[in-house]
Amino acid sequence: MNFTLLSFATLSDFLREVFSVDIPLPIQTYGFFVAMAFVAGTWIMTIEYKRKEQLSLMGPVYKEEIIGEKPSTKDMIFTFIISFLICYKLVEIIYNYREFSNNAQDFILSSRGSVLGGLICAIGFTAFSWYNKNKAALDKPKHVIVKMLPHQMAGNILVVTGIFGLLGAKIFHNLENWDRFISDPIGELLSFSGLTFFGGLIVGGFAGAWFLKKNNLSSFHTLDTAACGIPLGYALGRVGCQLSGDGCWGIENTAEAPSFIPNWAWSSTFPNNVINAGSPIENCTHQHCTELTTAVFPTSLYETLMMLVIFSLLFFWLRKKINYPGMLFGIYLSLQGIERLLIEQIRVNNKLHFLGFEFTQAQLIATGLILSGLTIIYLTWKYRDKISEITKYKAIIPKGNYEIIEG
Repeated sequence: MNFTLLSFATLSDFLREVFSVDIPLPIQTYGFFVAMAFVAGTWIMTIEYKRKEQLSLMGPVYKEEIIGEKPSTKDMIFTFIISFLICYKLVEIIYNYREFSNNAQDFILSSRGSVLGGLICAIGFTAFSWYNKNKAALDKPKHVIVKMLPHQMAGNILVVTGIFGLLGAKIFHNLENWDRFISDPIGELLSFSGLTFFGGLIVGGFAGAWFLKKNNLSSFHTLDTAACGIPLGYALGRVGCQLSGDGCWGIENTAEAPSFIPNWAWSSTFPNNVINAGSPIENCTHQHCTELTTAVFPTSLYETLMMLVIFSLLFFWLRKKINYPGMLFGIYLSLQGIERLLIEQIRVNNKLHFLGFEFTQAQLIATGLILSGLTIIYLTWKYRDKISEITKYKAIIPKGNYEIIEG
C-alpha cells in the first residue's frame, strides 16, 4: 500500500491504516499539526530571542505587579464558572469516550454534559483555588517589579497571536467562501476546518503588535524573530492540510507525471479526505469514505517544501548576516508573497472580479505582502542608522522603591 496517497482525518485513522491498530483518539490530523506549528514557532522564536539577548540587542522587561492579595469574590465566581463549564463537558466525555473519539467536534459543540459532575468539580476547584490564594496572601499586599527576559515571553506572544490569528483565519475563510457561509453560518463559524493563513497573519499581527507595545518589547527585533518561526510553522500546518485532505488542494491534474517526480507528488485523489469531497469509496466502512473523482495537484505538499526552503534561508543563513533591524521580516514578507503567488497558479480558490480583472483573495494579499516587504527592506536600509539607534536596548524600570523579582 502506498500510504502517501491516503488521507487521515484523525490520528486514529493514521494508526489504523498504517499500523493496523485501533486506538480511539479524538485528535484531528489537521488540528494536531496546527498545534505542532505553534510549538515549532515558539521553539524557533525562543532560540532567536536568546541569541539577541546574548548580543545585548534585547534585554529584560520590567512590569509592576501586586502580590499577596487575598482572593476576591469576583475571582472565585470566575473560577467556579470556568471550572463548571470544563467539568460539565469533561465528565460526559469520560463516560462516553468512544462516541467522543468518533466525532469530537460535534460532541464538544453539542449541549451534552454532566451537571452533577460539573458542580462537584467546580466546587472542588474553587475551594482549592481559594485555599492556595488565601495561603499565599499577605497581611498587607505589596508592589513588586517582575523582571522577565524576552525569550520567556515567546510562548505568550504565540498564544495571543495564535488565538487572534485563528479568529482572523476563520473570518477571512468565510469571506472568501461567502456562499457556503450564507448557506450555513453557524456550522461554518463553529467548524474546526476552513482557515485562511493570510487572515491569520493579518489579524494575529495586529494582536501581536498590541502585546509588544503593552510589554515594552522591541517590535523590530520581534518581527525579525517571527520571520524565522512563521515559515516553519506554516510548513507544518500545510503537512496537516496534505495528510487530512482538508480541501487545500490544486486544480485537476490528469497529465502524466514527469519521470523525475513520483506519481504521489504529482497528483492525488485524496482518498478518505476529512471534508468528504468526491465519490464514495467501495467497501469503506469508516467515517470518511470518499475520494475525488479526478486527481488534483497536491499543492499543500508543494507549499510545505517551499516554506521549508524559505525557513532554511532565513534561519540558517540570513538571520546572522543581516544587521538591520526589521529587514529580515521584510525579506520574509516578500518571499511569503512570492510563494503564494506561485502556488495560486495551480490552487483551487474562489475568484474575485474587479474592473474586468479576475484574481483570488490570496493573490491580492500576496501582492500586498510583496510590496510591503520590499518597502520594509528599502526603508530599513535607508534609515538603518536611525533604526539601530531607536532599537538599542534601554531598560525601562517602573518608578518606585519596589523589590525586583524574577518572572
